[in-house]
Amino acid sequence: MKLSIGTLTAVAAVSLAFLAAPALADQVAYHADLTAAQETPPADSAGTGSLDATYDTSTKMLSWTVTYSGLTGDVTAAHFHGPAAMGAKAPPVVPIEAPFTSPIKGSATLTDAQASDLQAGMWYFNLHTAKYPDGEIRGQVVAGGAGTSSMASSMEPMASSSATSSAMDMSSSSSAAM
Repeated sequence: MKLSIGTLTAVAAVSLAFLAAPALADQVAYHADLTAAQETPPADSAGTGSLDATYDTSTKMLSWTVTYSGLTGDVTAAHFHGPAAMGAKAPPVVPIEAPFTSPIKGSATLTDAQASDLQAGMWYFNLHTAKYPDGEIRGQVVAGGAGTSSMASSMEPMASSSATSSAMDMSSSSSAAM
């Protein structure tokens, strides 16, 4: 059987396309705004921070970067806690290893139960100091990028655009009827 140059070129191109295809794992972004007001009970601190994390659903690897400023002293401990809704307390589920200087970067492989709680929004991140041994700043970990403070707020633009689309559809049909 003879193959033409064109056929060989096509087979080679298709083969290379499959080899260059990216892995199909989902990368899910998470974020938390860390404030003293979210502590239970709230702390009297001007400290603030943020957590940006990525969860790979294929490898179950959670990777994070935490930045903070304005705390009353050095960070003595840092943890992911859960499962807990906003305002509730829970034990640490992923301890963070020192050094705790900002930015704190790290990663951990999650269990199925931990991944489920994370994906359900039932984790928070907490930074502890000597003045606030139970936590100085804390933030609920939610799906979404930086600036995502709650799932409800991320849904508002969709609801508004749906309402605007419906209003435009109605005005188009009413002007067409005139």
